[in-house]
Amino acid sequence: MRRFILTGAPGSGKTAIIRQLEFDGFSVVEEAATDVIALAQAQGVDEPWKHPSFIDAIAELQRRRQVRASRETDEVQFHDRSAICTAALAIFLGYPVSDTLSRELKRIETEATYQKRVFFIQNLGFIKPTEARRISFEDSLRFERVHQETYRNFGFEFVPVAPGSLSDRVDAIKRSARSGQAD
Repeated sequence: MRRFILTGAPGSGKTAIIRQLEFDGFSVVEEAATDVIALAQAQGVDEPWKHPSFIDAIAELQRRRQVRASRETDEVQFHDRSAICTAALAIFLGYPVSDTLSRELKRIETEATYQKRVFFIQNLGFIKPTEARRISFEDSLRFERVHQETYRNFGFEFVPVAPGSLSDRVDAIKRSARSGQAD
């Protein structure tokens, strides 16, 4: 199975792309951070990202989702973010890379879990705030740069996915994944 990561700045359109890929019949693995935020907020924690345990909760949920998805037999699988994104988030928030996250990063490196080329969903030129996404466009651009640097530090390369219509972006990803260009 070839597992591809989709990453990029908050609000770049990753979720819509993942939804379309799933609708088109591909196996997908959901992002963990948004679900961790939603659960914490439902439990009365308004800004869970201010707690260092936030990073470990994301890393653990990502690990469980990835391990569960590894049992599938589809040829191609798309992941909305990865533990490398969580490392970028820790750096962005000023948290150290925890033991939990460090173990997960080592595991995915040792097991060569993901293709070494990552689909980098480029920002759309704006950001729409949500309950889980309370970041300015300027900060999202800084976060985008942290993502790029973090992935490069882990030996990954980018397949840029330019702004455009949803169908154009999804088609570009599918062509690249099927052609082997993203190996």
